[in-house]
Amino acid sequence: MNIFLTGATGYIGQALVRQLRGRGWSVTTLVREPSGAAAQWLTGMGCRLVRGDVTRPDGLAQAMAGADVLIHNAGVYELGSDRALRVRMQAANVQGTDHVLAAAHSAGVPRSVYVSTVWALGPSGTGQADESHPHDGRYRTPYERSKVEAHQVALRWRERGLPLAIAMPNAVIGANDHSVWGYFLRLYLLGWLPPMAWARRSVYGLVDVEALASGIALMAERAPMGEDYLFCGPPQSVGAVFDHWGRHPGGWKRRLWMPAWFMRLQFMSMEPLQRMLGLPAFMSRETVDASSVHLNYSAAKAQRELGWQHPGAAAMWDRVITEERALMQDRHGFLAKLRHQAVASLEASQPGPSTPPAARVGPRAEQALGRRR
Repeated sequence: MNIFLTGATGYIGQALVRQLRGRGWSVTTLVREPSGAAAQWLTGMGCRLVRGDVTRPDGLAQAMAGADVLIHNAGVYELGSDRALRVRMQAANVQGTDHVLAAAHSAGVPRSVYVSTVWALGPSGTGQADESHPHDGRYRTPYERSKVEAHQVALRWRERGLPLAIAMPNAVIGANDHSVWGYFLRLYLLGWLPPMAWARRSVYGLVDVEALASGIALMAERAPMGEDYLFCGPPQSVGAVFDHWGRHPGGWKRRLWMPAWFMRLQFMSMEPLQRMLGLPAFMSRETVDASSVHLNYSAAKAQRELGWQHPGAAAMWDRVITEERALMQDRHGFLAKLRHQAVASLEASQPGPSTPPAARVGPRAEQALGRRR
């Protein structure tokens, strides 16, 4: 099967490449900079690279001509965004989705999968919800607004006749996670996570990035076009997540649970400082707002119709923390250990002369990999 994939250099994209290439499928990826470390990793994984940008429609239809399946995964995610990032987010998430799906329609691609988000449906409320849940029309973050608008773009292209299925993952986690969950986990493992927290009872269906990639691959292979699928792990409260982390060595085990308004005040002055350090503003007012609601959604449809499976919460966190710690130990300096890296390297099983340097593993990561196989 010939796959045309956008967003391959990103966090979810790299997991997708591992899944798609592991199935023996041919993968063509759209990349902005073919000489970058992540693009070179894609070459080492056997992908064909096409230079382009989802925000620029010229040449997209020609690039995906002959593809059996389009997987549109490109997008910009960040909480704690500044004005420049909000502009980029809107261009990539909304206009980019319009450009890519228009190109697929023009090129006559027979199957398309768009990677949306559970935020397109909004907060679930206290009970567990499914794919039919309507968004409440309120936006807690610019990211949520951009993804709701992008989702509507995708639905319009479906109405125009594009054969399209939509994936809606819950909050995605894993080793080298670039989301706020990843940054807070690495702070905990470094022993620097403050004892204060908030939103103890908020419930998420955090989804393992590798399980998500498997689900998207299943959609590419067998999902009926016109269907939507949620991808969520077992429901976990924020308090339960900290309990899972507390089973592993790290920082403070006990939490002082503070009201959301207090944490918003604390984080307001920290947002510019994090940007000055070259970090995303993961300790931000947007993070507080986004995590103070429930995203308690069910993946029963994906499990029933696609045969999708997800690990239990304890097993997921044990694996993620083991791999994250191994990756961090191969870096030097506090900020280097804290930052998300452009290329996650735990998947490289036999590094050799043909393996791009960015894809090679360090000694501790190799030990963790041995436990993972």
